[in-house]
Amino acid sequence: MMKLASKARGLCALVSAGFAVSAGAANVEITALFRPDPTNPMHNEFENKTPQGGYCGDHPNYCESGVFSIALPIRFRSVAAIPALHGERQGPMFRVPSSWRDVRVIHDETGEEALVRMRVNGIGAAYTLKKPLPEGTWQSGWVYAPSPCQYGGVGYGHSTYYAFFWRVPADAGICSKQAQKTIDESYGFAYENTGFSYQLTTPNPLKMSTGTYRGVLNYRVGPGQDFDMGDVMVADDDLISLAFTLVVEHTLKVDIPPGGNRVVLEPQGGWQTWLSQGRKPTRLFRDQTFNISASSRFKMNLQCQYYSGNNCALWEPTAGHAVPLEVRVSLPAGLADAAGQPVNRRQLRRDGVGSELFQPGYYLDRKPGTLHFEVAREAVQEMLYPGASRSYSGNVTVVWDSEVG
Repeated sequence: MMKLASKARGLCALVSAGFAVSAGAANVEITALFRPDPTNPMHNEFENKTPQGGYCGDHPNYCESGVFSIALPIRFRSVAAIPALHGERQGPMFRVPSSWRDVRVIHDETGEEALVRMRVNGIGAAYTLKKPLPEGTWQSGWVYAPSPCQYGGVGYGHSTYYAFFWRVPADAGICSKQAQKTIDESYGFAYENTGFSYQLTTPNPLKMSTGTYRGVLNYRVGPGQDFDMGDVMVADDDLISLAFTLVVEHTLKVDIPPGGNRVVLEPQGGWQTWLSQGRKPTRLFRDQTFNISASSRFKMNLQCQYYSGNNCALWEPTAGHAVPLEVRVSLPAGLADAAGQPVNRRQLRRDGVGSELFQPGYYLDRKPGTLHFEVAREAVQEMLYPGASRSYSGNVTVVWDSEVG
């Protein structure tokens, strides 16, 4: 007789905390969360929890899935007159970081790294004036985006205030508007309510550890920088600092049916064949099912009351005799080893060798697996001592450990 205990090491969600960035910058926090959903186990992606601001906050119907926007506390003002038929850099122009950038995020506790990718895919603001412009100053309204920018779907305002938003393709260059008449400094031409939309590509959360990952992406603002509005429009901040926080809340739970923690080993067909026919058993075994819910990597090993080398053992106190007990595991489809192979009757050892990493391909919710317990033929022969009654037992703890190094 043998007692079986199982434990999955506790997993807890880490709460997102504030992130220190440089003073004087326009600071923005971007937060994403992964929490497995039993109702949608195949959806294994981060959810962007950053509140929508700017364009997508005001006009959510115009933002397709996966696109988010941020309102920036930055104001741009003209520092010189904008001459009629000016060159590109002497008037309204927008060049934004529309190419993908990599952001390294680091686990708070373990130092484990993952990669986030981001690009700006839209730019918007409201231009403001102290007085109306002469008719015909612009060849076309600002709702119409200049190439390579694209129509953003909204534009509104009046003679001294006009809000606009333009989409920006990947790797785009400069989008500019040309004034047909001079806009001198008495007009106080400026941009307010500036914001941009962005796309994120987040790492595979199933390959990340539970906890919080942080990283920073800095964009410079000014002529020739990441956000370049030309030589005339000057920002009141020269840095946009994006602080990324990715929170991973994994599930690793193992349920053993009632009574399943007490395992009785028997020969094939039970003991009756030996008792009635004198046929000695060749092996003793028992399969014990369990249900596993897993969204994270884990490893397995054994803890033993009695042991024989790298295996657990069963002990007979009267004779002072021990026999090795082999423990194997079969995991449900969707869980694989480090080489991507299915896990079928994989031997478990005290040192964990051979079971260092099991990886889900998607979130598994209460899927059945099996623990296989066996005393092999050679050991069974030692247990059957003529004329003596023996009872072997031992406690075995099967450990599902989420802390994979």
